[in-house]
Amino acid sequence: MRDLTEAFVELIRRASTDLPADVEAALRKAHDSEEPGSAAERALATILENVELARSASTPICQDTGTPIFTVYHPPGTSTSELERQIRNALAIATRRTYLRPNAVDPLTGKNSGDNTGIAFPTIHFHEWEQDELRVSLQLKGGGSENVSIQYKLPYAPLKAGRDLEGVRRVVLDAVNKAQGLGCAPGVLGIAIGGDRGTSYMKAKEQLLRPLDDVNPIPELAALEARLLDEINRLGIGPMGFGGKTTVLAVKIGTAHRLPASYFVSIAYMCWADRRAHMRVRGEEITYE
Repeated sequence: MRDLTEAFVELIRRASTDLPADVEAALRKAHDSEEPGSAAERALATILENVELARSASTPICQDTGTPIFTVYHPPGTSTSELERQIRNALAIATRRTYLRPNAVDPLTGKNSGDNTGIAFPTIHFHEWEQDELRVSLQLKGGGSENVSIQYKLPYAPLKAGRDLEGVRRVVLDAVNKAQGLGCAPGVLGIAIGGDRGTSYMKAKEQLLRPLDDVNPIPELAALEARLLDEINRLGIGPMGFGGKTTVLAVKIGTAHRLPASYFVSIAYMCWADRRAHMRVRGEEITYE
């Protein structure tokens, strides 16, 4: 099997040091919408300056380079164990080259592995498909945003939230209100309706790979995404909790079939450093997005 280790290193470098164009554009739009001289405008100006410096110097956009989450689509017959070995080696190399901060900590001993590998670290989701190419997506999920991610079980009596889209709306608004400036706003919300507790969070994080300007193909969810984006940004929490017009840059919602007894709503909060990158391998050609 072809050795893609250095290609994975480049994927990691791009994700860690170069913010996607759609995210940067959303941040610039948010900056221009805030009151001149306000704390919100200054916070966004600092963020945008940081983005430019990180790109020019190939240094991490944020000091917390997060949990690496790989989603790998591969042709039949591909050795997933070999791909995992190459990905783990690439993480160690990327850490030595300072594209990543060492983040993998043993929960019992408190010892850092020093190379971003460990037990169930990184997260890798493998999917076989019939296309004759390999596609790998990487997102870096920072700890601050992970800490304010949350899951609700509907019905949720404190908010009178039932098992319907209105109930979903209520708990999402509650989650953002509880987070306030934590999680490094303005963020992006990935939301999953349904699934079990584990798959629901996976589906929520999957939504964070969507372009910020896409439109949900399910009309009811597209309408709810638009409504929540408007309502959340009218809460006045603003960048870093300083107040302002932009608390989230986008809201993305997906679904998963559930058991009759369970109705989970999982909210994966992503900070303004919405770091994601994609790699496609077809024959000898490797391209990045």
